[in-house]
Amino acid sequence: MAESGPTVLIFDDEPGLREVLQITLRRQGFHVDAMPGCNKAIQAITERETPYPLIITDLVMPDGSGMDVLAAARERTHHTQVIMVTAYSTVESAIEAMRLGAYDFVTKPFSPQEIAQLARKALEKSEIVAENRRLRAHLATLVPPPGEPENLFGESPSMQRVAALVKKAANTKTTVLITGESGTGKERCARVLHELSDRSGGPFCVINCGALPEALMESELFGHEKGAFTGASQSTLGMFRQAQGGTLLLDEVGELPLALQVKLLRVLQERRVRPVGSTQEVEVDVRVLAATNRDVEAGVESGSFRQDLYYRLNVIRVELPPLRERREDIGRLARSMVKRFSNEFDKQVDGLSREALDALETYAFPGNIRELENIMERAVALTSGSRIELDDLPSGVVAGRQSTTPIQGELPESGCDLDGVLADTERHYIRQALDRTGGVRKKAAELLGITFRSMRYRLNKLGMDVDGSD
Repeated sequence: MAESGPTVLIFDDEPGLREVLQITLRRQGFHVDAMPGCNKAIQAITERETPYPLIITDLVMPDGSGMDVLAAARERTHHTQVIMVTAYSTVESAIEAMRLGAYDFVTKPFSPQEIAQLARKALEKSEIVAENRRLRAHLATLVPPPGEPENLFGESPSMQRVAALVKKAANTKTTVLITGESGTGKERCARVLHELSDRSGGPFCVINCGALPEALMESELFGHEKGAFTGASQSTLGMFRQAQGGTLLLDEVGELPLALQVKLLRVLQERRVRPVGSTQEVEVDVRVLAATNRDVEAGVESGSFRQDLYYRLNVIRVELPPLRERREDIGRLARSMVKRFSNEFDKQVDGLSREALDALETYAFPGNIRELENIMERAVALTSGSRIELDDLPSGVVAGRQSTTPIQGELPESGCDLDGVLADTERHYIRQALDRTGGVRKKAAELLGITFRSMRYRLNKLGMDVDGSD
């Protein structure tokens, strides 16, 4: 295979091992620089125009130590990942290497294929850390100077409150639970919390708790030892140790099975993880964020989510409102997306027509910001004009331009009690929705285009003592 990927630096005093690793990694598409000594490796690290994304180094060398190489790499940049290999492994040296920021520690003998697999994972982490730094630089352009109006998340009052809470919570060590419907930007909110924190120089790692089989989840979270189970040909760190010194987002935490909830609770309390197949615990320094689109309180009530874990995660709660409840942000978001996709597609699209914007602002957006992003990408890709017109939008968005709610009656000459009229209208439609769904509140909430939490809030606010089920 031709070399087309990133460049890996290898140094080891055994010529045969260097050659085997070179051949293996080049077959995987990597460029490879290989050197026999510590001093030459450190010189290459410090003098190279762009940092190496990955270094594979022996621990013990005639002219130095792999720890010296690790220190040189860390001094140059945080996104370089370092894999230590050695025939003289001890628990103490492995712990020290990990404490100083090594990606992993491998004991000889090992197969070249194991190193190739580990290299791919390390390079993925390198890309994540580099992307975090680019995001941090971009974020600096979004945060207004002191005294200017907040515009980090949007101009709507609800998102201004979210922005203020995020900024207060960023530099604490406290666990934050981010809730909201799918597509409301929970992961972006978590990234902002990380980038505004004093951990922004460390990694930001994400694990989707609903995307992996239960049998693999414990290993992905806490790591495993070589031989811990069938197919475990090499030890792995797990996400908690990969996020060392940084932030770990547990996405869709409501999907965690109960057995893992117990182990996660213990890690949050003790700040230690025990890899699968190991008898020793490893201390971790990680700020934990959690996100879910589920009603976690309902899970606690039903017994599918542990109450003690809920309290541990829900120290600070950031609830992201759906896009339909902050329509004043739709125009700003849409224009920003049009600009971004115009640059990506190398097109000259300057904005949206008034008709297109009206259609977006009256659409319900069941998919929230993610759906808006998809709509704008499609519109920019397909338009032949200099701005997005109504015809460039999907038919479902255009069809939703006309209000489906009948508005009747004239404003009396003497005026009216608008709050009372709105409350009566709200009661009227809530009763109809409950009647139509047989009193099932969740289904009624879906029919009204609101969240179950919002339904409960409205019932309480309006004093509606309605018989029914959740």
